[in-house]
Amino acid sequence: MDIGIDLGTANIMISLGGKGVVLYEPSVVAFNKKTEEIIAIGTEAYKMIGKTPDYIAVIRPLSDGVVCDYDMTESMLAEFVHRVTGKQMLMPRIVMCVPSMVTDVESRAVIDATRRAGAQKVYLIEEPVAALLGAGVDISPAKGHMVVDIGGGTTDIAVVSMNGTVAKCSLKVGGNKLDAAIMRYVQSRYRVTIGERTAENAKISLANVFEPDGSRTMEVRGINLVTGLPARVRLYDYDIYKAITDVVLEIIQGIRDILEITPPELAGDIYIEGILLTGGGALINGLDKLIERDTGVRAVVVDDPLRCVAKGTSIAFNKLDVLLDGFEKISLYRYSDQSTID
Repeated sequence: MDIGIDLGTANIMISLGGKGVVLYEPSVVAFNKKTEEIIAIGTEAYKMIGKTPDYIAVIRPLSDGVVCDYDMTESMLAEFVHRVTGKQMLMPRIVMCVPSMVTDVESRAVIDATRRAGAQKVYLIEEPVAALLGAGVDISPAKGHMVVDIGGGTTDIAVVSMNGTVAKCSLKVGGNKLDAAIMRYVQSRYRVTIGERTAENAKISLANVFEPDGSRTMEVRGINLVTGLPARVRLYDYDIYKAITDVVLEIIQGIRDILEITPPELAGDIYIEGILLTGGGALINGLDKLIERDTGVRAVVVDDPLRCVAKGTSIAFNKLDVLLDGFEKISLYRYSDQSTID
């Protein structure tokens, strides 16, 4: 059985060859500190954010696209792999997505967690490469393709040609940083503290980074910083624009930096083909227009940007012999139990 996993900071998606994406859940684990037991994983754990007693910790075991809590990541992966394989005692081959600028230490954490979750063989693929494959782009010709994958923890920007990466960068900017910016803005502007889930809902409902007109609005609830009592405030799309515009400009500056180091011939291809936007951040209203205005290059949101990377992991199994940079087969004997202990 071949399994492709998009192990994201915000969500985890698993795809099976021929079946597409079969699991899409938040990357969240709820842990009982008294009994030292995991009580919920995925959607059920996500529902508990901000609503648990002190002895229950709701954890995101990944931060900025990499493993920050090894044990929780291992448990989460094992549970999700078991869900998609059922009771079949199989040792699947697994392709894992990693940010384009991942370090050796960060890669090893992903590899070890995947191996302990039951993988027979592990392959690593960089998110921009998987995103292009999932978008249906043929990356084998001598032709430049640029992709911007905006995930929960990182934004990966890359130029790919002839199955290899020509230029790339990974920014510690993503959906979670946008949520945090909204929380800070509401606290500063309205003296009301709102939760992570409320900020995310406001982002999804109101975010417009290209000429917002104030026509979209929603009511949010939180705690008044002055009185300490529950409060509500009405937010407009212009509020969200002011909250996240600096973060979005970081992404656009990253795009400009990569374009500046792209060889002229490939830059010409990108000008014709446009910049492909994938990931959840690609769904922000007006982002494609803002990128086009600031770079002079047309930006295109791909079909199904949320599942694009996960689809690409499955497609990668058919290209094991031709993918170059950004795709690596890991020999598991290099990571024995003894080396893990060391």
